[in-house]
Amino acid sequence: MEHEKDGLPVSGLREISVLLSCRHENIVQLKEVVVGRSLESIFLAMEYCEQDLASLLDNMQAPFSESQVKCIMLQVLKGLRYLHHNFIVHRDLKVSNLLMTDKGCVKIADFGLARWFGLPLKPMTPRVVTLWYRAPELLLQAKTQTTSVDMWAAGCILGELLGHRPLLPGRSEIQQLELIVDLLGTPSEAIWPEFNSLPALENFTLKQQPYNNLKQRFPWLSAAGLRLLNFLFMYDPKKRATAEECLQSSYFKEAPLREFHTILKFFLNL
Repeated sequence: MEHEKDGLPVSGLREISVLLSCRHENIVQLKEVVVGRSLESIFLAMEYCEQDLASLLDNMQAPFSESQVKCIMLQVLKGLRYLHHNFIVHRDLKVSNLLMTDKGCVKIADFGLARWFGLPLKPMTPRVVTLWYRAPELLLQAKTQTTSVDMWAAGCILGELLGHRPLLPGRSEIQQLELIVDLLGTPSEAIWPEFNSLPALENFTLKQQPYNNLKQRFPWLSAAGLRLLNFLFMYDPKKRATAEECLQSSYFKEAPLREFHTILKFFLNL
């Protein structure tokens, strides 16, 4: 539990301050902060969004088309670009924290774990981000975190939307690492210079698996789509794709092109 300040959890204060500082169509808007009879009774009134993406995925009769996936991901990436340009790292990006309006507008929500960051980077707790979307540097207890943890989560979301199921559904931190290694191969100092110094490696050894299996997992995905996934899943956080780089990906410029009206058509058929 985080310390409270005058009866209000620090995480609550942080979420309010972050949301009040954000103005972007792909970030949920905080409309009002309502205080009850005590500081323990504080309510955040957000703009209304009809669905969250996790519920949509659970209840859809047919999965999103690739053009719809592109439409969703472009909006997520635009929201992340805004956050990162304003020195905010979300730290809990997942499909249930992505809201969607009936006009097909996707909005990043739930900023309870969000942080401002600066230089030099300060240590943050590694046990953030829901397990299935947690970057390997967090699982291996790296002392600092950057916007790259959000980009790894964005890669997990893209894989989930393309594959119609969670990409890396681990039940423990060790199993989560095993799933990552099964999909991407075993990391090493050659591709991740700080790998051997990560604290958690003192407690266990990763199995040796030399192959990247993204193409086997998504055999129908174009070369540009696979490049984007690989860029998002770079083990070295310093080499991982930024939101800006993802938005320039040729994947979003090739067929099937993203079609905004296909999202609207989906809602009309609900």
